[in-house]
Amino acid sequence: SPFCCRLSRKSLRVTCSSWRSREAAMSTESAKKRKTKVIRSDGGAAEKEVRKGRGDADQETKSYSEEAEVDARDPAKDYDLYKKTCEDLQRLMAEIHELKSKGGKDASAEIDERRIQSCIHFMTLKKLNRLAHIRLKKGRDQTHEAKQKVDALHLQLQNLLYEVMHLQKEITKCLEFKSKHEEIDLVNVDEFYKDAPLEISKPTFTMNDPHQQTLSRLDWELEQRKRLAEKYKESLANKEKILKDIEIKKEYLSSLQPRLNTIMQASLPVQEYLSMPFDQAHKQYEIARHLPPPLYVLYVQANSYGQACAQMNKASQPYGRDKNLTVAIDGDVEEAKALARPPEDSQDDESDSDAEEEQATTKRRRPTLGLQLDDKRREMLKRHPLSVTLDLKYKDGSVLHLYFYYLMNLNIMTVKTKVTTATEMSIAISAGDLLSPASLLSCLYPGDHGKKTPNPANHYQFDKVGILTFSDYIGELGHPYVWVQKLGGLHFPKDQPQKFVMADNSLSASHMETTIKLLRVRLQSRLALQKQFASLEHSIVPISSECLHLFPVKIISRLIKWCAISYEDYVALPFTKHVIEADMAQETDLFFSAFIERGTAKLHVAIVLNPGYSTIPPIFSICLNWKGEKSSRNDDNLMAIESEVNVCFKELLGPKPGHQLLTNQIQRLCMCLDVYLETETHDNSVEGPKEFPREKMCLRLVRGPNRIKPFKYNHPQGFFTHR
Repeated sequence: SPFCCRLSRKSLRVTCSSWRSREAAMSTESAKKRKTKVIRSDGGAAEKEVRKGRGDADQETKSYSEEAEVDARDPAKDYDLYKKTCEDLQRLMAEIHELKSKGGKDASAEIDERRIQSCIHFMTLKKLNRLAHIRLKKGRDQTHEAKQKVDALHLQLQNLLYEVMHLQKEITKCLEFKSKHEEIDLVNVDEFYKDAPLEISKPTFTMNDPHQQTLSRLDWELEQRKRLAEKYKESLANKEKILKDIEIKKEYLSSLQPRLNTIMQASLPVQEYLSMPFDQAHKQYEIARHLPPPLYVLYVQANSYGQACAQMNKASQPYGRDKNLTVAIDGDVEEAKALARPPEDSQDDESDSDAEEEQATTKRRRPTLGLQLDDKRREMLKRHPLSVTLDLKYKDGSVLHLYFYYLMNLNIMTVKTKVTTATEMSIAISAGDLLSPASLLSCLYPGDHGKKTPNPANHYQFDKVGILTFSDYIGELGHPYVWVQKLGGLHFPKDQPQKFVMADNSLSASHMETTIKLLRVRLQSRLALQKQFASLEHSIVPISSECLHLFPVKIISRLIKWCAISYEDYVALPFTKHVIEADMAQETDLFFSAFIERGTAKLHVAIVLNPGYSTIPPIFSICLNWKGEKSSRNDDNLMAIESEVNVCFKELLGPKPGHQLLTNQIQRLCMCLDVYLETETHDNSVEGPKEFPREKMCLRLVRGPNRIKPFKYNHPQGFFTHR
């Protein structure tokens, strides 16, 4: 009922107020107890200290009793007591709540009783809590002590492990220890017992004891080294003595050098008179040290060949040289020395002003791609500053000058030529290309035109700088003939291109003699051709006295014109097609045209002159303009005339080396034209004298189904026969 609820609420308030009053009283009592510990005056200090001491003693006794009780009590039983106390508290709280909820007049007493029981249970829980904290503190202290023991044991273990590791290292050092005697190369045991004296070897003690044996061997080594040290001291003394002698001789030689120079200068006229230029040769040899390897090989081999030729000619002076072969070195020696020095030394020291000016110029103007390529081409085609000159002299006084150069980046050699004659020669118009540098040495060996680089690796270098053909630079650099490379000891395998090829002395030596002979023959033949062309242009066929027997006394047909033609003009002639088709005419050959005339008959002659003349004979093609146009293709007799000139050329060589071959062939053409015209049948329907009366004696006018005429001249008898 509402009244009961009010009553219960009122009783609950009374209970709470009484509980609060009890707590306040307990707090005041504890405050009083705390206040007794405060020292208020000096007079009561002793009394309060005594009270404090008593209180501390009581507190220590209580704490000690609880700690002792903790040791005596069982934690499991305390845990059960804790659970039971909690259950009782829950039960009491539930009963108090139930009593308060019911309300009643007698409920307050029961509630107070249960409150008291609850307080007792709270006190039990507090005690259990204190005991739990004491147990926790003891557990922590025990854990801490155990950790300290473990740490101490771990530290002791680490110390022991460190000592073990240290001992192991020491053991390893001892095991790996190498004594210095192991580095000494001792004599073997057999030699030791053989050579060492018995006082050192002691074979009775050392044979079975390796330690004593090693000590004895070391003693023997020490004895030997002492002996060697004494010998070393003696050798040093001898060395000092020899060095003193060398210094004395050096001083003598240094004083002798000026005297020798004076003697050499005084002997220069004698050297020139005896053709023994020792001083000049010495200077040349000093310069030759700065030549690149190919030019050096060429210089050495050419000099050796000249000395060998002089000895073969039985020169009176020792170390004679061939007067017809002169070898010299030209160029800037200082620049060659700069090339041989390292880059730091070879750079010229420039002033600061020059460097600043160059830097300013570089900033102002940046080179274009075309200028960069031009610079790269010039750098790639750069020649060595030194060159080798070979002068070949001939009996008539003419000289062939050969200038050999070395292209450093391309690793090839080139040559330029020049011809000087002792007397001024009448230069024929048709002989313009005979002594020109472009054709003078062309095809000295078969197929060697000198227009392409012989080094296959150069083609890859040309592609990088945009050089299409090397022939565009031949006029400036010279011709890279294959024989020039061989004279320098260079050989370039085509199947395995190599940028750098080493110069080989044996290769140069094997080609030197043959090449010099070919050069002499080439110049002699060209000089002879030049004289012959001067006569041919004046319609004169020069015949030497040694070759007069090859022809009859009277030849009526005569040469009326001689001129040089180009390869295109030669190809355009209709009667030369068979020569072109047979690949017997190349652009590197020389081409000439001649006209031979007798009466109304005119013979047009086209000539192919190989650069290797007179080793390779000329090739003649003819066309006769008489009673129509005839050639070897439609006239068998004209074919026979060509055969007389082209096939039977050996009869016309004359005296060696056969320089009269061309003029003898032309003279034979004139002779064969006479025979051809004189043996033609006369047309009786035409009145008047015969145009070509028969003046040549022929045993038989024609032969065979082709009606071939007799073109072979028999000198002793003076008549013509068939072959």
